[in-house]
Amino acid sequence: MAQFMLLIYGDPANAPGPDEEAAQLEAWTNYTNSLVASGAMVSGAPLEDAAQAVTLRSRSGELQRTDGAAVDTQEMLGGYYVVEAADLAAAEAMAAQMPNIEYGSVEVRPVVVFPASA
Repeated sequence: MAQFMLLIYGDPANAPGPDEEAAQLEAWTNYTNSLVASGAMVSGAPLEDAAQAVTLRSRSGELQRTDGAAVDTQEMLGGYYVVEAADLAAAEAMAAQMPNIEYGSVEVRPVVVFPASA
């Protein structure tokens, strides 16, 4: 089995409103439970708002700190799952079931496995 990271993106302007919060929480809980029940779940977590992020870079030996996410886009990274799947198509099928698929996007990316050192 290979591992894939499912990166959850969304534009806050397109997200469901506060009146739909309970239904969204239930949908995410059900989705997570389905991954656990299938044995695919490795890890996952929601992330705080991008405004809480700090981006660090080192250029010419000088550390640079910027408040906010590394990339300024409308869609923000909101969380992730790491899942085990037989192949990319199986990971895509898992991603297609996410509750945000109607108003956000999911990037499916294989996790690199390094060979064990001798």
